Amino acid sequence: MRYDPHTPDQIEEIVAAVHAAYSSWTVLSVARRVEYLRALADQLQAERETLARQSVLEVGKPISEARAEVDKCIWACEYYAAAGPLALAPREVMTDASHSWVAHEPIGVVLAVMPWNFPYWQVLRFAAPTLLAGNTGILKHSPNVTGCALLLERVFIDAGLPANVFRTLLVSESEVPETIASLINDRRIAAVTLTGSERAGAAVAALAGGAIKKCVLELGGSDPFVVLDDADLPTAATMAVKSRFLNAGQSCLAAKRLIVHRSVYEKFVQLFVAATSSLRVEDPSLESSTLGPMAREDLVKVLESQVAASMTSGAKLLFGGKRMDRSGFWFEPTILSDVTLDMAVMNSETFGPVAAIIAVDDDSQAASVANATRFGLGASIWSSDVDRALAIGRQITSGALFVNAVVASDPRLPFGGTKHSGYGRELGPEGALEFTNVRSFVVKEPSAGQESRIGTGQ
Repeated sequence: MRYDPHTPDQIEEIVAAVHAAYSSWTVLSVARRVEYLRALADQLQAERETLARQSVLEVGKPISEARAEVDKCIWACEYYAAAGPLALAPREVMTDASHSWVAHEPIGVVLAVMPWNFPYWQVLRFAAPTLLAGNTGILKHSPNVTGCALLLERVFIDAGLPANVFRTLLVSESEVPETIASLINDRRIAAVTLTGSERAGAAVAALAGGAIKKCVLELGGSDPFVVLDDADLPTAATMAVKSRFLNAGQSCLAAKRLIVHRSVYEKFVQLFVAATSSLRVEDPSLESSTLGPMAREDLVKVLESQVAASMTSGAKLLFGGKRMDRSGFWFEPTILSDVTLDMAVMNSETFGPVAAIIAVDDDSQAASVANATRFGLGASIWSSDVDRALAIGRQITSGALFVNAVVASDPRLPFGGTKHSGYGRELGPEGALEFTNVRSFVVKEPSAGQESRIGTGQ
């Protein structure tokens, strides 16, 4: 379906409306905004199948995964409805004054620039805490999921949220850089959050810095999946397939680099190949499908180039390796072994169904290889000795460490990365506070003395 982008005049109308809505939304009590979040969760549940089917159509996501994504959005709304008020509550502080406290107050209109791979979840994990905190939001979604973006905007409306608290902008691909720059420099926009590529993140961060505005970045990842010699290999292999090939491998927190102790390398590889071969590469609208197509032609071409370059450099192809001979953007689930750190599948993010496996001799080398990336989003370690796994994990630079579990975002936990994976946090109590002004209040009764240990001025 073809969607017409908004004109400059329409964009101005939307920005003005969302900015105007902030003045009435921000004065509502947190308890009232909680009621709206619960209504939003109910509406997401009511529209679950419609939303999921649209994601299958635009992203190519298997229907079971599409439904699970909507379910996670519902969970986020329910979590913040329950836990958000405590996170946002003023905190009493003992000082020399009669009464002191710290409050977290909303800052205004937040612009969200979001990608296509999880078209609902990436929006809701921003919107739920940000709106609960009293801000309003503007979404600029990826053009290839415009249908998903408009459906989600309708869900907010049908849930009964006040008009213009959350709006979507439709911007053509060619106009995105200029439009984003204009919005960030608009005095009515208070902050910006972006989930996307390093290049997009660097551009947005530069603009936000120039405008002296808060910026949160969730960028790429090349997560290590470390298998120690005492790991439960069948479970590790099964979960590695789940982590690597979810959403056709198009996930920033997927297990992209499999790092395996040499003593169990051959056995793990055997199990991993067998588990990969059981994937059902089918029409994503079928209930049985476990791997759908990639989202765009350009993404397939990049992946083809990365695989070809790595094989030319000596990587061994164990499974798959090429585009599938069918209509659409299909790429075989692919496994490469005998990889080295200088290969494309190891030193850059692979955004598709390709797994690279490397053998290491000991725990120290495992940590070193895990850190041999400019990214730092998540890390997963598999071992029967949790203390040993944690000791290795503490040597790895990442925003999250999972032991005997795949890396996944969770509404209850802060989510974000370090290094070139970005900065700032979504989700958890921290996500509710990210777009707030941390304000200190100090009150002295008129009859109180003025002496203080902190002196005067700055």
